Amino acid sequence: MKYGDIIVALAVIAIVIIIIIPIPLAALDVLLSFNISLALLILLIAMYTQEALQFSIFPSILLITTLFRLALNITTTRYILSRGTAGNVINTFGDFVIGGSPIVGFIVFLIIIIIQFLVITKGSERVAEVAARFTLDAMPGKQMAIDADLNAGLIDDADARNRRSKIQREADFYGAMDGASKFVKGDAIAGIIITIINIIAGFIIGVSIQGLDFGAAIQKYTLLTVGDGLVSQIPALLISTATGIVVTRAASEGNLGSDLIHQLFNQPKIMFIISGVLLFFGIIGLPFWPFFLLSMGFLFLGMKLRKELQKSQVEEPLDEVQEAVEEKRKPENVMPLLNVDPIELEFGYGILPLADASQGGDLFDRLVMIRRQCALELGIIVPMIRLRDNIQLEPNQYVIKIKGIEIAIGEIIFDHYLAMNPGMVDEEIEGIDTVEPAFGLPAKWIDEQEREKAEILGYTVVDPPSIIATHLTEIIKKHAFELLGRQDVKKLIDHVKENHSVLVEELIPNILTLGEVQKILGNLLKEGVSIRNLVTILETLADYGNITRDTDMLTEYARQSLGRAITKQFITTQPAKVITVTQDLEQRIMESLQQTENGTYISMDPDTTQRMIHNLSQQVQKVVSLGEQPIVVTAPIVRLYFKRLSEQLTSDLIVLSYNEVDPSIEIQSIGAVSI
Repeated sequence: MKYGDIIVALAVIAIVIIIIIPIPLAALDVLLSFNISLALLILLIAMYTQEALQFSIFPSILLITTLFRLALNITTTRYILSRGTAGNVINTFGDFVIGGSPIVGFIVFLIIIIIQFLVITKGSERVAEVAARFTLDAMPGKQMAIDADLNAGLIDDADARNRRSKIQREADFYGAMDGASKFVKGDAIAGIIITIINIIAGFIIGVSIQGLDFGAAIQKYTLLTVGDGLVSQIPALLISTATGIVVTRAASEGNLGSDLIHQLFNQPKIMFIISGVLLFFGIIGLPFWPFFLLSMGFLFLGMKLRKELQKSQVEEPLDEVQEAVEEKRKPENVMPLLNVDPIELEFGYGILPLADASQGGDLFDRLVMIRRQCALELGIIVPMIRLRDNIQLEPNQYVIKIKGIEIAIGEIIFDHYLAMNPGMVDEEIEGIDTVEPAFGLPAKWIDEQEREKAEILGYTVVDPPSIIATHLTEIIKKHAFELLGRQDVKKLIDHVKENHSVLVEELIPNILTLGEVQKILGNLLKEGVSIRNLVTILETLADYGNITRDTDMLTEYARQSLGRAITKQFITTQPAKVITVTQDLEQRIMESLQQTENGTYISMDPDTTQRMIHNLSQQVQKVVSLGEQPIVVTAPIVRLYFKRLSEQLTSDLIVLSYNEVDPSIEIQSIGAVSI
C-alpha cells in the first residue's frame, strides 16, 4: 500500500491506453475476469457499509469502472470484428447463455440489458437525484440544529465542527452521486449500441469477407456478441445494484444484511398471518406441497420469534431495575451533580415557544449572536449558555444565573412589545407600565395594535426575544471577569501563539504565570475594557513584568497601552466634559497607600472617605443633570485606588487616568472631587 497512489494513477492511464493499443487475448481474459471481481468487491462493500460517507470514493470509482468497461468493450469489439474471436471468457459466457439456440440466448441477453437499463440504472439515477436535492435543502435546518445543540451545551466546539463537516461532506457526496449515476446510464446505452454494432457488422464481415453462410454467420457472431455483452453487462449490473444500495441507505444503523433480517423478521404476528394465507392457497387448489412447506416454515419462524420476544420482555425490566440499583450504588453517580454551568437561562413554560424553532422561536440564533458580539466587543469566548425550563417560575418569567447563582430576573408579556421613550417624545401611548430589565429604564408593554403608532411617535420598540437577549448580553458583559477562567485564557493565548509564538514563549511562564495573566485580564474586563487586542496587552506585560509582578500595577500599564481604544470606548463627545480630582485629595490617597507582600492597599480613615463619597455623589448628579456620561479623570498613580473607593457609591462609574486619554482629545472639567 506504500505506493498505492502511484499504482492507481498508472492504472487509470493504462485504461486509456487500452482503448488505443490492442492487448493480447490472454491479457484480455485476465482483465475481463478482474472486471467481474472488482464489481463483486464494490457490491459487497456497498452492502456492508453502514452509512454512505463510509464509501465516499464511490462516485470516483463509478467513473473509473465505467471507463474500464468501455475500454474492454472497445478491445473485444476489435477482436470480434477483426479475428472472429475474443478469448475464452467471452466464448464460455456465450456458449452458456445461448445453449444451442442463438435466438433464445439473444433474447435472454436483451432481457438482462433491459433490466439493467430501465429498472436498476434508471431507479438509482432518480434516487441519487432526489437524495442530492433533499440533502441540499436540509442543510440549513441541520446547521441550525447544530448551533442549537452548541448553545445548549449538548456538544462542544469540536463536535460542532465535526458535525458541520459531515453535513458538508454528505451534500458533496450526494451531489457527486447525482452526476456519477449518469456514467452508469451512459454505460448501459453504450453497451446496447456496441451490441447492435457487433451483430450487424459481424454478420456483414462474416458473409462478405470470411465467406460464411447466413446461418453460420448468425451463430458465430451472435455467440460472440452475447458473450461480450454478458461479460461487460454483468459487472455493470453489479455496480448499478451497488449504486442503488448506497444511495437508498438513509436511516440505517447497521449493514444491509443485518438490517434486512432484523426489520423483515421481527414481528411474529405477521409470520402467523402469512402462514395461514399460504396454507389457504394450498388447500383451495394451488400446488399443495410448496405452499404447505412454506406455510410450516413461516409458522415455525413466528413461534420462534414470539418465544424470543417474550423472553426479552421479561429480561429487559429485570436488567433495567438491576442497572438502576447498581447505578445508585456507584460513588460516581453524584459526580454530575457537582457540575456548575457558567451561564444559565431558566424560563417559565410560557416562554418555551421563543426557544422552539418549530414554533418560529429564534432564541437559539440570538444566543449565537450574543457569543459573537461578546467576542467582538470584549475579546472573550463566552461559555456555553445552558437553557432550561423551570416549572417553579411564573409562566412568563426568566432567570439568569452565573455559576449557579441567580444574578438577574425578568418578566415578559407574550405577544406584546416593550416601548421605551428615548426622552424626545412627549405624547403618551397606552400600555402597561414596567421597567426595562437590562438598563432599568421606564417602559410600557404595548400590544400589536399600538406598535405602529409607538414607532411613528419615536418610541424604541423591541420584541420579547430581543429583551431577553439584551438583558443576557448586559449580564454577560458585567460579569465577564468572573466567566474568564484559566482554561479560557489558555485558549486565547494559544490562539495568539499561532502568529506570535516568540511573545508568548517569552512571557509565560518565564515572566508571569497563566494565573497572573488571567487576573490582569479579569481586572480589565471588570471595568469594561476589551481584551480583544491581546497582543498589545501581552507585549506590555512582557515589557513591565520584569519590573513588577503586582497585577494591579501591570493592569494599569496595560490600560495605558490600550489608551486609544479606551478613549474611543468611553469618550464620545468633544470637548470631553469630565470630573477631575483635586490635588489635595490625590495627595491624601497617595499617603493612605499601604504596601504589603501581597500588594498595595488603600487605608483611608472613614470620615475622609465619607466626605469624598458625598462630594463625588454631588458631582455625578451635576453631570447627569447636564445629560452627560459621568467620567472621572485622575492622576495615573491614584486611578485604581480612587476607582475602588468610588465603588462604595456605584460600580458603574468610569474612572480614567490622564495617561489613558488620547492626547488629541480636549478635556473640559465641569467639577472636581474634593474633601
